[in-house]
Amino acid sequence: MTFEIGLVFGIIAVAMLFFLSEKYSVDTVAIGTMVLFMVFGILDVKEGMAGFSNSATITVSAMFIISTAIFQTGILDRFSVFLGGQAKQSESRLILTLMVSSGLLSAFINDTAVVALLMPAVIQLGKQNQIAPSRLLMPLSFGALMGGICTLLGTSTNILVSGIAEQSGLPSFGIFEMSALGLVFLVAGTVYMVTIGKWLNPSREAKQGFSDSIDLGNYLIEVAVQDDFDQLDQPIHKTDLFKHPSLKALQIIRETGNRVRVFPNTPILLGDTIRLITDQGNLDRLKKTKGIQIKAELDWAVDSLTDEEDKIFEAVVTPNSSLINQSLKEVNFRQLHEQVLVLGIRHRAGLLENLLSKVSLKPGDVLLLRATDESIQSIDRSNDLLLVSSKKSKSLNKPQVWLTIGILAMVIGISAFGLLPIPLSATAGAVAMILLGSISPEEAYKAIDWKVVFMLAGVMAMGAALEKTGGSVLIGGAVVETFGEYGPKVVLSALFALTFLLTNVMSNNATAALLAPIAISIAASMEVDSRPFLMAVTFAASLSFMTPMGYQTNTMIYNPGNYRFSDYLKVGTPLNILFWILASLLIPVFFPF
Repeated sequence: MTFEIGLVFGIIAVAMLFFLSEKYSVDTVAIGTMVLFMVFGILDVKEGMAGFSNSATITVSAMFIISTAIFQTGILDRFSVFLGGQAKQSESRLILTLMVSSGLLSAFINDTAVVALLMPAVIQLGKQNQIAPSRLLMPLSFGALMGGICTLLGTSTNILVSGIAEQSGLPSFGIFEMSALGLVFLVAGTVYMVTIGKWLNPSREAKQGFSDSIDLGNYLIEVAVQDDFDQLDQPIHKTDLFKHPSLKALQIIRETGNRVRVFPNTPILLGDTIRLITDQGNLDRLKKTKGIQIKAELDWAVDSLTDEEDKIFEAVVTPNSSLINQSLKEVNFRQLHEQVLVLGIRHRAGLLENLLSKVSLKPGDVLLLRATDESIQSIDRSNDLLLVSSKKSKSLNKPQVWLTIGILAMVIGISAFGLLPIPLSATAGAVAMILLGSISPEEAYKAIDWKVVFMLAGVMAMGAALEKTGGSVLIGGAVVETFGEYGPKVVLSALFALTFLLTNVMSNNATAALLAPIAISIAASMEVDSRPFLMAVTFAASLSFMTPMGYQTNTMIYNPGNYRFSDYLKVGTPLNILFWILASLLIPVFFPF
């Protein structure tokens, strides 16, 4: 091993630790890694920045615009009506329809966007039909993941591996090249989720909400003790407020700033800030308790809101939100969303140590908001937060709907018949949608998830550094030396297993960018076609079901579904093993060596 290879391995190892820690966002780590490769001279500036001009980043950016234009037509809102009819039949029928619908949509539209679109409607359907959100949201996410591997356009990971193959002088993937095997995975996964998965999936009933929003569980809320509280200086266990079983005090912050652990005999003093865990049902109790004020309302009195017009809403921090790793105070949330108060936070990592305004937000966190129907629209329009409450369906502009769908069909058809390369046809489609009024230029810029674009450009540098220094050849040779005597099928099976294990604990795109060059090197060492190995990486990188952080959609449903980490292991591990077996047997059939 040369010094250069060792340096590349060291930089990648540090990047993987940061990916796992989630201290910094994935795109920040990816760009930082790219910069280090250039600073140490492993890649020159042109090589390091090549990811920004790669066909993968261009295609992904264009597809973000096309997907958003389709959503804005309102046609996909009609799916909630269709799903409602299935819910009346049976839970199994709803799960089946939900997985097929999300899978087919995700084959052509970004899977994260599909889950964001359907999740509020699915939660509302569950509430109306007495079905716990946990019974429906995991099938929704898993169906979207399975659908994403059915076409090249289904997920950025497919496009990324295709771009790496093209960069290495190999043919890029065809738009439907993955479809046959992808459909096998979708059917097998759907059958699993309707049978075994349904039995393993937990059922955690949602509690009755405060208003017409959907109760997602308990929140950390802060209340201030004022001078008219009639039980000042009394032990907390004797106060009427804290005798309620679903209202639990965790910590008291004295007026002096001292933090006090709560014991039964801990007294409540004037000026205390009490940090407590409760559900929406107790908000009314808190508001009516004399001398107790929800701190968010005390810190920022909103005179324009009245008890008659304000409501309680819940919003999930999206996986690519600009709020991630920042606090409400740092992003100046009050000015960003006027007349919207954050009353509480449900943090997916567990107990929060900081005050609510200083909490560093993570993907999947749920904010409990107080707002009017009018002021909540700023949240609904935001890409940072997903409002999980019932929405009014958009009115359909039928000519615009058919025009937008027609453009998408042309993009797919032109690419499928090889008339134009996919990056060009996708970009032309995005421009056509802007020119024909399906989406405005300003909306198009907002539609592009720049975090994903920068992340793709950054992670491509990892693969480029491995390839340039010979690191991928070294790893590929070690894999072949270990498993090569058993034949390429066993090596492919081992590569698939390694990929899905890695992608369950770090970014799927980073895993694909790291292992795709190694897959090409393995094929070269064994003197066989690289396509089967590249497909193993592509499929496995998107089929991550074992952890909530394995894929963005898994993170999105974590808190709204009231899931635990163990739920993903229990439901997802057998599914990943099933797909591992299917992939080991079928990839060589669909993509011969």
